[in-house]
Amino acid sequence: MRTMNLTLAALLFAGAAFAQTQQTQATQATTSTTKTTTTTITTTTKEIPPAAAPAKAFTLPAVTKFDLPNGLAVRLVQYGSVPKTTVRLAIQTGNVDEGPNETWLADLTGEMLQQGTTSRTAEQIARDMASMGDDLNVNTGVNLVTFGADVFSESAPQFVALLADVVEHPLFPATDLARIKQDAVRKLAIQHAQPQPLAAEKFYGALFPNTPYGRYFPTQAMLEGYTLDQVKSFYDRNYGAARARLYVVGRFDPAAIETAIHANFESWKRGNAPVAPQVAAVGKHAVYVVDRPGAVQTTLYVGLPSIEATNPDYTSYVVMDALLGGTFGSRITSNIREQKGYTYSPTSQIGNRLGAGSWVEVADVTTKDTGASIHEILGEIDRIRNTQATPEELLAIQRNAAGIFVLRNSARAAIANQLSFVDLHGLGEDYLRNYVQRLYAVTPADVQRAAQQFIDPSKITIVAVGDKKVILDQLKTYGDVIE
Repeated sequence: MRTMNLTLAALLFAGAAFAQTQQTQATQATTSTTKTTTTTITTTTKEIPPAAAPAKAFTLPAVTKFDLPNGLAVRLVQYGSVPKTTVRLAIQTGNVDEGPNETWLADLTGEMLQQGTTSRTAEQIARDMASMGDDLNVNTGVNLVTFGADVFSESAPQFVALLADVVEHPLFPATDLARIKQDAVRKLAIQHAQPQPLAAEKFYGALFPNTPYGRYFPTQAMLEGYTLDQVKSFYDRNYGAARARLYVVGRFDPAAIETAIHANFESWKRGNAPVAPQVAAVGKHAVYVVDRPGAVQTTLYVGLPSIEATNPDYTSYVVMDALLGGTFGSRITSNIREQKGYTYSPTSQIGNRLGAGSWVEVADVTTKDTGASIHEILGEIDRIRNTQATPEELLAIQRNAAGIFVLRNSARAAIANQLSFVDLHGLGEDYLRNYVQRLYAVTPADVQRAAQQFIDPSKITIVAVGDKKVILDQLKTYGDVIE
């Protein structure tokens, strides 16, 4: 289907180009026979896009909940009409549980879990998954490791059994460890060659020093030195039913699914309870430069530690972020993209790590405009702190944010993601059910208060990855530069 769409787009583009060529040739033929040529200058007025309509109401589907005796929490949601089912197991572990010399050990463990079980080879797992309509997807994050797939409805109980086998009975074949470590080394080299990962490493290292949240990359020697015993130890310490939640969303036979869950997951070890991370964030004004000689752009990270999703003012903070930099129609985007032309796609990001929130504006800007871009970003922060938005401006942002929320949660996987987010942060069911209403309840005064409380210019860290010889003097305007 994707190929057909691309082909159709190519044909349409070619047809438009041909029509334009024909029109140009006809114009040239006409003007070549005319002795007197008149030049007409046509000005085009930029069209104003239509205002966003109110978002449709969001209705959270009914959630069936139960827990197994070993602590596994189960969430079942009948949703949609397509005969497919998203099954996702979220385990509360990840990079947060790595020690000072264990960066990416969680990632290696996730990869090793895909290499077969005591009863299935990796090849058999792949064949079984293909017959169910998807691949087994494993993602290692900061606070969660997730296993899942979007399978045919009739295959959902079978996938539950396979998933339980993968997490309960891993083989950890020693023959695969060397290959997986080399893959990680290559990934590390690729990341180190790209400006955004380098900026993120410096930025989060400054905000969360000497913590798992600040240890962004391992060294090559660290990766190459990991042993199978370390992988097994990480698994034994951090995997178990007490840290896990299983989400089943879509069309499925409830009785068959519940039977499969009880039959395959009740034997899983309970394991250790999750440990709340103790993270001391550092909010201070600092300017860092990472040199990329000859770079035609500078990657900027401008931000600070901020609040978590559990904060009572989180909704006001989300709306403030959307107005400041988090949407295509935001103030920073309008300023440095539309008006100044310094960058193509700037955006702000809210970080929701457990125990340590963050806010950051990210932009790849033209090298010569590095200092000017920082000036405009900081200027917009000052403006949102010191001047209330108009009701009309705020309403446009609220409608956009509400519409995006409703659209994002119209798919099986998105519902599983949202339920997982709510459970991880302990937000309660009303968080999703009343989300759109809370967005619209935010006032201009709420937005200004959130900016004043949570975006303190005196605590903003600036990271610039670019050609140092060109940008260093521009950065000095904002403080002593740390290399």
